[in-house]
Amino acid sequence: MKEQLWSVFEAWDRYLVRKIHLVACGGTALTIQDIKESTKDIDFMVPVLTEYRALILTLRKLGYKQVTGYGWTRGDGLIFEFYEGNRIFTTELIESPLEKGNNIPVKTYRHLYVGVLNDYDLAISKLFRGAEIDQADCLALIRAHREAFVLEEFEHRYRETAKYEINEENVLRNLQAFLTLHREELTRG
Repeated sequence: MKEQLWSVFEAWDRYLVRKIHLVACGGTALTIQDIKESTKDIDFMVPVLTEYRALILTLRKLGYKQVTGYGWTRGDGLIFEFYEGNRIFTTELIESPLEKGNNIPVKTYRHLYVGVLNDYDLAISKLFRGAEIDQADCLALIRAHREAFVLEEFEHRYRETAKYEINEENVLRNLQAFLTLHREELTRG
């Protein structure tokens, strides 16, 4: 999937007239980092509103159609979901993914910058949803970045982000369930 993604971005880059920052989130971020084999959709944040508008305008010119609230496709089987600003689905991050340390640079084209969301915000955005697959993805992320992933820092950032959620109690329950799962994995081996 990664090579196909880079080919698509090369094509887009030829038509873009200004700099666009894309920050991979969700399963896409894990796939780009070789933590997860593939993902069913292709998720990116576009943190700057004017860049989001310019990207959507370019995609329309290239024949892309909006097929879901966030999803765009050209009928080739790929659906790109773009989240504008600091928001992923309903989760609002406490800082822009473009601030220093909040994304990992991956590829830069003439007009297109591609990064991956930092580990803590990536895990937060997945765990806020509370699905089993998201918990498994977060465990895989921690295994892959064990040395750099400080659980206490993650938990602090998670709790800070949860303060801005409508259903804070629910996302805090998701955190507790994940921490229990993580402890169980540690005791197994």
